[in-house]
Amino acid sequence: MPEEPSFRDLLARVRNGDQEAAAELVRRYEPNLRRAVRVHLRDARLRRCLDSFDICQEVLASFFLRAALGQYELASPEQLMQLLATLVRNKVIDHVHKQQAGRRDYRRIEGGDVGEREVVGRDTTPSQIVAGRELVEEARRRLSEEERQLLEWRRQGREWADIAAELGGSPEALRKKLERAIDRVSRELGLG
Repeated sequence: MPEEPSFRDLLARVRNGDQEAAAELVRRYEPNLRRAVRVHLRDARLRRCLDSFDICQEVLASFFLRAALGQYELASPEQLMQLLATLVRNKVIDHVHKQQAGRRDYRRIEGGDVGEREVVGRDTTPSQIVAGRELVEEARRRLSEEERQLLEWRRQGREWADIAAELGGSPEALRKKLERAIDRVSRELGLG
């Protein structure tokens, strides 16, 4: 049986757009991610509106985009789970606010038959892989030339101090610049 790749190797491959690495990361961490979602979906009325699988998909889409754009520096599986748990909490809060808005208030929804729900397959389809690649390419396209250069250097594993020495400025200012650019592009693409 082949040896599982180390966490750092797996994350590096995810950053480089390796779909097999992304599938491996999902296989390893999705069960814990779904548990984290269920913890935050305590209200039965809210669970009727939101599905843990949907929240997981949104969190993973956001994570993979931001990972491909070099935003996250994670050293351990524990840090990844802390990050994913934070993303889950924020997504659930966003959905709760949307559901409580105006006439959509989830607290007024009547219970329905669980059998009426459509079951969705969990395997990654070729179209999902292509859509993920297209999303990352669109995100890169929306970055300025300087932001793309920062991203590329980070993907190559260069440290912020080295980049700052070459470009001038402080490492923290450059890190923040790329973080803000990724946040801007994420909002433009509707990923929050």
